[in-house]
Amino acid sequence: MSIKSLENLLNPNDNGGLGEIVRHARDMGELVGQLQKALPDDIGQQVLAANIRDGGELVVLTSSPAWAAKLRFEADALLDAARETGAGVESCTVRVCRGG
Repeated sequence: MSIKSLENLLNPNDNGGLGEIVRHARDMGELVGQLQKALPDDIGQQVLAANIRDGGELVVLTSSPAWAAKLRFEADALLDAARETGAGVESCTVRVCRGG
């Protein structure tokens, strides 16, 4: 595969190839940044990833059960921050990221 073909495949402005996936990944990265800014630094840094599921569920990933408990207390702030990005979120779920 040529470099030009790869660039076209990963082009977020293209409706074909992997453009949709690239756009979604970029949007979710921006969402994580917004969520982190909305919280105190020590807690905000524990937001590792986030996604918005169908039905308006904001899913936030963190590294441990202790941080998950703290982030659950911040659910209203997380929802408000997500809404500021234009996301139509209705609920917030915090999960522990099980890395290997």
